[in-house]
Formats: sequence, structure tokens, C-alpha cells
Amino acid sequence: MDAPRFLAIVILTLSACAARARSESAHGDPESKLLVITVATDPTDGFRRFMKTAKDFNYTIKVLGMEEMWKGGDVLRTLGGGQKVRLLRKEMERIGPKDDLIILFVDSYDVIFASSPNELLKKFWQSGHRLVFSAEAFVWPDARLRDSYPVVRMGKRFLNSGAFIGLASDVHSMVGRWEGEDDDDDQLFYTQLYLDPSVRKNLNMTLDHRCRLFQNLNGATEEVVLKFENNRVRIRNMAYDTLPVLIHGNGPTKIHLNYLGNYIPREWTYEMGCGRSCDHDTLDLSKTKDDALPKVTLGIFIEQPTPFLEDFLERLTTMNYPQAHISIFLHNNELHHETEVSEFAEKHTEKFKTIFIIGPNEGISEAKARHLAFQRCQEDPTCDYYMCLDANVILTNPDTLRLLIEQNRKVVIPLVSRAGKLWSNFWGALSPQGYYARSEDYVDLVTRKRVGVWNVPYISNVYLIHGETLRTELHGLNLYTSDHQDPDMSFCKNLREKGVFMHMTNRHDFGRLISTSNYTTIHLHNDLWQIFENPEDWEAKYIHKNYPTIFEEPSIVTSPCFDVYKFPIFSATACQHMIEEMEHYGQWSGGGHNDARIQGGYENVPTDDIHLKQIDFEPHWLHFLRTYIKPVTEKMFSGYHTECECILNFVVRYKPDRQPFLRPHHDASTFTVNIALNSVGKDYEGGGCHFARYNCSVTALERGWALMHPGRLTHLHEGLPTTAGTRYIVVSFIDP
Repeated sequence: MDAPRFLAIVILTLSACAARARSESAHGDPESKLLVITVATDPTDGFRRFMKTAKDFNYTIKVLGMEEMWKGGDVLRTLGGGQKVRLLRKEMERIGPKDDLIILFVDSYDVIFASSPNELLKKFWQSGHRLVFSAEAFVWPDARLRDSYPVVRMGKRFLNSGAFIGLASDVHSMVGRWEGEDDDDDQLFYTQLYLDPSVRKNLNMTLDHRCRLFQNLNGATEEVVLKFENNRVRIRNMAYDTLPVLIHGNGPTKIHLNYLGNYIPREWTYEMGCGRSCDHDTLDLSKTKDDALPKVTLGIFIEQPTPFLEDFLERLTTMNYPQAHISIFLHNNELHHETEVSEFAEKHTEKFKTIFIIGPNEGISEAKARHLAFQRCQEDPTCDYYMCLDANVILTNPDTLRLLIEQNRKVVIPLVSRAGKLWSNFWGALSPQGYYARSEDYVDLVTRKRVGVWNVPYISNVYLIHGETLRTELHGLNLYTSDHQDPDMSFCKNLREKGVFMHMTNRHDFGRLISTSNYTTIHLHNDLWQIFENPEDWEAKYIHKNYPTIFEEPSIVTSPCFDVYKFPIFSATACQHMIEEMEHYGQWSGGGHNDARIQGGYENVPTDDIHLKQIDFEPHWLHFLRTYIKPVTEKMFSGYHTECECILNFVVRYKPDRQPFLRPHHDASTFTVNIALNSVGKDYEGGGCHFARYNCSVTALERGWALMHPGRLTHLHEGLPTTAGTRYIVVSFIDP
């Protein structure tokens, strides 16, 4: 190294150390000599997050421009930002050219702090310069200036004006040169100063090339990783092995900043979970009387044929929230569901505050309907919240609405996902084209391995919006309409552009999403065919509520005859739907011996029946047998294992004037299951099953209960006469 250059470095270092010593002797506490200045004309969610992280580390913040209208241009898309320089110049004129004060100037809408003022100041002094700007990998706003930048051996080469730190005297001198307009570009102004060698030398300017102080995310998201340690979260720049103090989501990286902000600095840690961040500014409705609870407009959307809709609608009446405080706006776009909707409205119209329905014949599009529902709350000053709820959402938690209100966010959704799958109502990240991308933490959030409240870029199906947000930030917007995007994507894009954060909470188990993709409307009770697509909802609707106790309290399974077992299996709804489905089909066999439906065409012991194969239900029935009958069989017949192979599954109808009984016979099965579909003494008289070898009869099988017994050799049996009414049973000959 030549002597003049070495001497210059020594002089600069000594000068910086002297300034530091003067400042520390004047102020003592190193934090007291730092003032953070930012410009914000609107208290957006991003600004509030910035202030929260500043408070976490005890930064002193001076906010400029909060009472002004923004005239600095659309800085997200084009040049602008000069208003920030004008406001800073005015503030520095007030402060004066002090040498004992350090100024940190930062953007606020897309910035978070990751560490303390002490670390920031230490790294600033270590730089050996009096003014340090953040650096990035792109030249903005004038790419022609690329070759004018000094070459650097390692690190980012180009200036970014989103953050800089320096002695107040130098900041005062620098911004005193500003003579531009509010909509001129601030970054171009600072760049031109930096690229002027004499100004750069006079102000002792440099860039934070290796991101020791400032991390700009644009072009660098792949460089940074979350670093968890000591109940605190930082980001580490892997390219330079540094821990930046301040993180700036510049350009198109604001969504990634939101992801990082879900953790930094202590929003979620492995030791504490979501800690105090989950309860930050939350409400407590536990002691609020019903008549004082917020008023809610509930928008319900039925946009395609949807299974279990009747159950969905009835579940609205079981929410733990006063119905008199809920106004329902319902858009039904399906003729198939008109009966269910009208019956619901007729039954509950007096319970809710109002029920307003737009039907399929009115020709209202989904986007327009969602906008109308949104407006209904927006234009009603008494509407405190708007809740959007699609018909494919099964909210099993009756406290969902209360819990969302208590979270006290502008926009918040409860996590719901498809049973056993990772398909959910939020995205953790977006692709460059604005579509789904999987964030690093997506699986952990869906499976609730990480529990908290999360800032996410896309939501759908169910969400709550604060009424004041509708009437302020979102006023006058048509959120659900944009070119080439569905209403949900348009809605989320508009919220992101307005700077309104969308939060997802997975702090509780709220429910699930059902699949509508393979739902058909060709049957009378189409939900019966949903055992594959939506098994949890199928079970909730069609399996007897006491079925699980078979494996917890074996005494529920009784043995009325030797090797004959009786147990609950079907709900009353399942029984009713099976009967109605068969009568709707209507092609009963008549009980004749000649039967083209079976191999050989001859039935030795015929019944008046309909085979489940005839209504395309056999695959679903076999799945039912393997899921619900097999475990009971292997429990009762110890040592026997079955895959429930079965070629004869049918519903039998006994009537006094058609086929009242069935003669003694052996079934063509290893074991047989028959399920009572209606009730003796109510729907019919007589009936039952008599086992000849043991002279034992079962004559009062409860509706929805199954009778299971061996088929061949030992259990010769007969169907006892039905003397009145009509008796229905469903029968399977298993392992023939």
C-alpha cells in the first residue's frame, strides 16, 4: 500500500474515533446519541409494524409528514420520493449541524428492525465513515449510471436510499443541497452525490456493501435465512456471513419481508412460540354481554354444487354469537340448492337480524355478489365487522367469530384445510406471476406445528374484515374485479397494493375445507356418495355418534345369540337417506327366483331388494365396510382378518302384502352384516331374525344398529314375518 493512501486511511480512522469519543463523552449512554427519522403520511400496517419493532429495541423515532398529503409520486412503480428529502431537509435545519448526534434515516412502510441501537452504532463506527448508505444489487433509477459506480471487490455495488446513517452535521450538509420537487426521485439525488468523487470525499460517504447494517431484500432473498437463537430471531446474510440490523423489503420483496416479519425479532420462536405477539392489542369478549357485542354482516357464498350444504346452513345457527347481531347476505348461484336455502331462510328468518338472498335466477356474478355483500357492511355505520364465508367451509368451532374479533386485526382468517391434506385457505408465498408458491413454513403452519398469527399474501373462503377498514382504507374500491383474475385473487391483490395486511390465525382448531371437485347432483341424497372425497364430513353425518365407543367401552357391543353381535353403526340421517334413495330409484326386484343381476341368473332364497350396484353405490359401500365394519369384526371374532370382499350388497324391503318373511337359509358368506334402517313399533310391526341352531331370536334391532353373525354352517336363520308397515334392512354377504 502506498504511503499517501495509508496516511489518508489513518487520518479518517482517527477522525471517526475522535468524533465518536466526543459524542460518547457528551452523552454517556451510546443509545442517547441516535435519532431515527422516517417519513410516513399514512399510518399503514407496515408503518405500525415498523414502530412496533422500533419500540421492541428502544429506538427513538421522529416521524415526519404524518399530517401531509403524499405528493412524492407512485414510488412502487416509477420515480419519486423527493418529498422525503424535502421533509428531512426541513427537520435537519431545525436540528442544526450537530457533531454529537447520529441520524438514521429510514423508510418505514417496508422496514423492520432486527437488533438494538447499540449494535447499529457499533457497526457504524466500525465502518470508518461519517455517512453510510444501504447497498443493493440493482441500479435504480438510471441504469446508465452503472459504470460510474466505484468498483467493489466484494458486496453490493449500488446505492439504495431506503436507509442511511451519519453524523447530523453531514446529513445536514447533504440534504441542504436538495433543490428538487416532491415528485423528483430521492434515490437519484443521493446517487448523484455519491457518484461525485469530491462530494463523496467531502461527506466521507460509503455504502454498506456487505449488509452489516442494512439488508435490502430486492435481488437478495436467496442470500438470507432466518437465524433462531436465545429466544430471538435474526436474519443471516449467507453471502457475506453478516447479521444486518435493519431489513428493507424494497421493490417486489414486500411479501418476503412480511414472511420474515412473522418471526423477527421475537414474533415467533421455538422456545416461546408466538409469545406476546399473539396477544398484542387483542380484545377480550369473555365478559362482554351479548347485547354489547359487535354487529356483523355475514356474507355467504354458494358458487358451485356443494356437499353437506344443509349441515353448513344449520351450523350457522349453532355459532356462539347472538344471532340478533348478525345480518346475513346470501348469494346462491346454484339451482340445485334453492330448496335448502329457502328452507333455511324460512326456518330462521326471525332469529337473525336480517336475511337477504340473491338467487341463481337473478344473474348476479360471483364478483359482483361479493362486492354487494362487502358494500352492505361498508355503507352501514352500525356494521362493526364483515365476515365472508364460502359454503365449502366447515367451521366446527362455534367460537370462531368471537375468536377472530378478539384477534383485533384489520383482516384475519381462521386456518381451515382439507382433512389429511395440505390444501388450505391461505398461501404462504407468491410466485413472480402472482400465483401459489410454498413458503418455507407453509407445512408447519397448516399442520399447526407452528402456532400463532401470521402475515400472509393470499387468503380465501373465510375471513373477517374490520368495518372501519372497509370505510377508510378500502373505501370506494371494487376489490373483487380485475383483469384475468378470479375474485379471491383480485381481492388479495387489492389489499396488498393498499398496504393492508392479511393475517391468518392457527391458534385454535377452527374446522376444515370440503372438496367440491367431484360432487354430482344426479342422486336424491348426493352426500351419501362423498365417503371418498370428504370422509370426515361423511362420518359426521352418517355414522352413529356412539360408534367410536365400541373401541373405548366394549360393553356397547352386545351378543343376543351365540356368535351374534349387535352394535351401533348408522345415524338416523343415514338410515333415512338410504330408504329414500332406494324408494326414489324404485326398481324393487319383487322377490322372484329368476334374477338377472346375479351370476347364474337364479336366486335360491330371493328377497324383494335393490342391489347397491344398481345405484352406483357399491364402491362406496365396500369402502364403508372396510373402514367401519372390518375393525369391529376383527375385534369380535378374534384371530380372523378380513378385507371385506363382498359381491352382494343390497337393501331388503319387507311388507305384509309383498314379502313379509324369509325362509330358513344359510348366507353365502363367511359372515353377514345387516343394518336396521327403520324402527320396530314405529315404522313396522313384527320382523326380526331367528337362529335355528340356538333357538334364539333378535326381534328389536334398533334403527341404525348392525347385526353381525357367521354366514355358513352354524347360523341357519330366517327372517321373521313383518305383520304391519314396511321394514328396511341393508345386507352384505362378506367374504363369500
